[in-house]
Amino acid sequence: MGETKYIFVTGGVASSLGKGIIASSIGKLLQARGYNVTIQKFDPYINIDPGTLNPYEHGECYVTIDGHEADLDLGHYERFLGIQTTKANNITTGRIYKSVIDKERRGDYLGKTIQIIPHITDEIKRNVKLLGSKNKFDFVITEIGGTVGDIESLPYLESIRQLKWELGKNALCVHLTYVPYLAAAGELKTKPTQHSVKELQSVGIQPDILVLRTEHPLNDGLRKKVALFCNVDEKAVVQSIDAPTIYEVPILMQAQDLDTTILQKMGLPIGETPGLDPWRKFIERRHAAEKKEAVNIAW
Repeated sequence: MGETKYIFVTGGVASSLGKGIIASSIGKLLQARGYNVTIQKFDPYINIDPGTLNPYEHGECYVTIDGHEADLDLGHYERFLGIQTTKANNITTGRIYKSVIDKERRGDYLGKTIQIIPHITDEIKRNVKLLGSKNKFDFVITEIGGTVGDIESLPYLESIRQLKWELGKNALCVHLTYVPYLAAAGELKTKPTQHSVKELQSVGIQPDILVLRTEHPLNDGLRKKVALFCNVDEKAVVQSIDAPTIYEVPILMQAQDLDTTILQKMGLPIGETPGLDPWRKFIERRHAAEKKEAVNIAW
């Protein structure tokens, strides 16, 4: 395909909205079109890896093929795309800082004063592009952990800002937000999304696509309102409504032409929409499953 394309997935309003599922779904849809895709997760905590984190706070860690203890979202990446991930697919702030400090101690910076910009951001950018340049992927999808507005995420957002400027049409930002429903008023509220986008714009990033998490269907008027106030094309405002299973999310995203919008914005040919037949059959088998059996786990 030529140059590697980079898609950044950020989140706003609240955590645990499902950035990993959206990133995996985008990857699945692009993969179904014949592209070579990988996904990586950047976590803003200072731990070197999640191996020592309390699973009740952070969730179970996922072990990659090279033995690295990684964020649980890497399990989603592997299941959705049928790929194997490695240590390079999960980077933490702790690893970024450790790498920069190690370089400083070796004298690699030739006595320069080490700063967040450019040294930390350059190390983040190097890790973002490493997978694409090393393995010749068509698309590298990078999920940024945390929520826009958190102080921990600022170096990552600055790195995305720089990369979007440097890469032009080869970089795109998908921002996932939450549209709450106020039962007493009987209304869906877009104001949190508007504030989240403004927070992203305040650090120099204009999202190209908005994915709105919701428990209730969003009408066309609400989508137009979000598009107008957030400077996003109407067709680039997509809803991610609650689904019976996470494996239905790629189908829901395809039905709203999310993959088509991404390809259009990155100047790539659209072609025919994949049928996703194997994926649909898998979902049908899952829904049809009735038998339950106990599993004995040895100690």
